[in-house]
Amino acid sequence: MKLAAGAESVGLASEAEFKSLFPDCETGAMPPFGNLYGMSVFADEALSRDKEIAFNAGSHRELLRLAWEDFERLVEPKVIKLATVKQAAEAA
Repeated sequence: MKLAAGAESVGLASEAEFKSLFPDCETGAMPPFGNLYGMSVFADEALSRDKEIAFNAGSHRELLRLAWEDFERLVEPKVIKLATVKQAAEAA
């Protein structure tokens, strides 16, 4: 993630730290359209294999479903490996 973001360090910000960047959204319901707010958008490569994604649309009462293809065209996210899959331990 550091390399993709061009940063020396990365970490998760608390909602309190970034809620002011989304003034028209409820805290915790920010949509993945950082590009509309002057931010880069990163998406895990696993999302790019889904036909459709769903996310909050700025409130806790509204959900938006969008074809990944449309999201990618509109947002142009940097698709990188963000998540790791923990393998189950072999049965003893």
